[in-house]
Amino acid sequence: MRRLGLRARVSAGFAVGALLLSASMALVSYELTRRSLLDERERTAVRAAYFDAAVVRTGLDTEEPDVVEVLRSLDTGGNRRPLLHCGDDWYARTADAGLTAAIPADLQQLVQTGKPAVQRVRVNGQPTLLVGLPLAPSTSYYELTSLRELDQTLRVLALALTAVAIVVAGSGAALGWYATRHSLRPLTAVADAAQEIAAGNFSARLAATTDPDLTRLSTSFNHMVDQLSQRIARDRRFAADVSHELRSPLQTLSAAASVLARRREHLDERTATAAGLVADEITRFQQLVNDLIQLARSDQPVDRAPVDVAALARRACHARGLADTLVRTDRGAAPTWLVDERRVEQILANLVDNALRHGGGPVAVRLSRRGGTGVIEVEDGGPGVPPGDRDIIFDRFVRGRAAHSRAGGDGTGLGLAIVAEHAAAHRGRASAGARPGGGARFRVELPGALP
Repeated sequence: MRRLGLRARVSAGFAVGALLLSASMALVSYELTRRSLLDERERTAVRAAYFDAAVVRTGLDTEEPDVVEVLRSLDTGGNRRPLLHCGDDWYARTADAGLTAAIPADLQQLVQTGKPAVQRVRVNGQPTLLVGLPLAPSTSYYELTSLRELDQTLRVLALALTAVAIVVAGSGAALGWYATRHSLRPLTAVADAAQEIAAGNFSARLAATTDPDLTRLSTSFNHMVDQLSQRIARDRRFAADVSHELRSPLQTLSAAASVLARRREHLDERTATAAGLVADEITRFQQLVNDLIQLARSDQPVDRAPVDVAALARRACHARGLADTLVRTDRGAAPTWLVDERRVEQILANLVDNALRHGGGPVAVRLSRRGGTGVIEVEDGGPGVPPGDRDIIFDRFVRGRAAHSRAGGDGTGLGLAIVAEHAAAHRGRASAGARPGGGARFRVELPGALP
């Protein structure tokens, strides 16, 4: 499962915090309001019940009282319903309709002992407040007050508080998103600058800021980039200087090796074999020096111009004795790309050489277009690149491991490192994969390469 980004997590934290706070306030407000309304309604119902009980007591204090008429004389409105329990009989103003069944037995016993009682019950599914008052040793008065309107009021209040909690949570999320947008802006600037530096633009720097909390960040970052660019420049100068210094003795050795090669028929077999090995190693050493010089020059700016990449690919194949038919251009891919001709020519040469040395020779050099990106793919029929080496084979520091995994074992890292450097200079990337049917497929993507 993909982890949420920092901005999303901060916004979610704001939303959760706002939701918890608003929910807590809503619960407290609801409970306080509920208790206040219920207490007020209970006090009102108890006062009304005592008043009505006094009227009933007065009406029953006659020689031949009419209990039903006495109950009908009460002004109870539509929310209160009186009941009278006299002896073993129940009296009401209208039909019972389940009122007596709603009176708990425990409450009846408590009232019969001479103690008033109050309890909330449900009558026909509706919340009701029951007040029981003793009138005489065998007479009890009960009054049921409907709480339906209060219950509806509390429901509306609960919905309103829930809506407020949701709105507050949404507002918290929006506030968090807005706050992180501004608070993470310095990190975005750092990420953009780091991306520029990774692409080879060592002139990228963080802009000066007036925020004292961010001044140290920008100053330290810029100082780090300065030190890094200076160190890389020193390394490139060192590689270039060493490579140039090696050219002269290598030329001398090459001339001596050519003399030995011309006189090979006059040498014994072992000496001729040794001379051939020396000549081959000198040639490989010269290629290595040339690669080092190219790598030292890879920090130069990209000089984009319209280039016929298909013609470059055919030239690279022809120079190595390969058929031009290996170069295949996808239908719809423009042959002319807006790239640095020197760098792309080096990319094609190194990939083809890599296929010749370690992949049994290239089987295809494909040029295609993916949106605004030009794609170069060189396929070979060799043993392929193991999955564990595909992410590191373009790293110049793993020459031994990457090269040893492929046929030949005499090094591919530097030549492929130059490919990666040239691709990065175009803000592209290089990757290795498997070719369908066996072998390796080396892929170079050059964004913005097509007009």
